[in-house]
Amino acid sequence: MAKRRKVANLLALAVLSTVMHRPRHPYDMATALRDWGKDQDMKIRWGSLYRVVQNLEKHGFIAAVQSERRGGRPERTVYQITEAGRAELADWVRELIGVPEPEELRFKAGLSLLAVLSPDEVVDLLERRITTLEQEIAAAGEQLAAYAANVPRLFLVESEYELAIRTAEADWARGLLHEITEGSFPGLAQWRDFHRTGEAPAELAARLGRRTDPD
Repeated sequence: MAKRRKVANLLALAVLSTVMHRPRHPYDMATALRDWGKDQDMKIRWGSLYRVVQNLEKHGFIAAVQSERRGGRPERTVYQITEAGRAELADWVRELIGVPEPEELRFKAGLSLLAVLSPDEVVDLLERRITTLEQEIAAAGEQLAAYAANVPRLFLVESEYELAIRTAEADWARGLLHEITEGSFPGLAQWRDFHRTGEAPAELAARLGRRTDPD
């Protein structure tokens, strides 16, 4: 089970990674995160950056070391990571790698309510999804190959993982599509009848929370 952390926003984890090797001010942190593509690896709300920095300082994970002003720009506070911050960063990454946790997936949510749609509409939607996934997989594969020529694999494993997940999703969706189109999907006839007549079989009605007996 994941720990309850003093600063739980994943942006805090990303911020700690930016100051692991050298002190930075918040604008520099944001620049580094964008340059590293971290906004593609995790959900980052840039508007909360300064609040996250303040919370990290409040709990002793980073400390202000100096303020600097360049030209007419506002004064900027530079922060460095503390020993507590290094320990938190390492412990958090260990947890993310070693402890499986349920993730919110929009596709999974849709699949859980598949009966709402007719089989024919599901076929159309799956075909559309598979086409999009195939395009994304091809583009990601080309990008990964290009990066691999100049970037150590250590900094590309998250992209490899994303590509593997997308590929597995596409393969699974093709399997589901095949079952529906060839007619081997269990209960397909009852599913079709439900959308044709509006009357759900008892088992399906129970799942949908509907009554099949007359009032």
